[in-house]
Amino acid sequence: MNEMTRRAVLTAGGVAALAAAGLADATDRTPRWSTIPSRDALRRRHFPDIVLRTHENREVRLYEDLIKDKFVTFNFMYTNCESTCPLTTHNLVRVQKLLKDRVGRDLFMYSITLDPENDSPEALARYAKRHGAGPGWIFLRAEPGDTPTLRRKLGFYDRNPEVDGKWSTHTAMVRFGNEPRQLWAATSGLVAPDAIARAILWVDWPERKTAQTLGCCS
Repeated sequence: MNEMTRRAVLTAGGVAALAAAGLADATDRTPRWSTIPSRDALRRRHFPDIVLRTHENREVRLYEDLIKDKFVTFNFMYTNCESTCPLTTHNLVRVQKLLKDRVGRDLFMYSITLDPENDSPEALARYAKRHGAGPGWIFLRAEPGDTPTLRRKLGFYDRNPEVDGKWSTHTAMVRFGNEPRQLWAATSGLVAPDAIARAILWVDWPERKTAQTLGCCS
């Protein structure tokens, strides 16, 4: 395992151990002594039931349809991106192949456009086909007014407004989580695909699989 891969896995694992601490929003003011169950509190803070449309032109809700009771990955992209989006998408295609039949069965991959004004469901479908995305990987668009909220709630933002205004800041990040277990973490989408796949499996608790399960790594 090279140094970049080792750092990516350890970083993701460390964040996962914090059980969603990486999703904490600086604007949140929920009292520590709140009696709201932790899973429900996490849902209220970070998973608003925003309506999105899939690349197959189906209407879905963020929490009820895409996240609730699921093991998931998220990234942001847009079809006209010429910087990190194609590289991240290419790596995630390889990740999907490494994770084999789990994708679409007990793991669901979601890519959300940052440019809903130009990325129609048809454009997203063409993008998915062009890059070789398989079943279980859904490309999505929210309404333009909902996209900034969605990006922030899911943790794809920077506290520096100047940095946050650059879409490329958010397109190279992959966040993943086990919603029932309240385990969430993130890694770069630009590291080796086997490192991304290993990182994703960190939150597959209590059913974590060893690296050998992937059939890709020593």
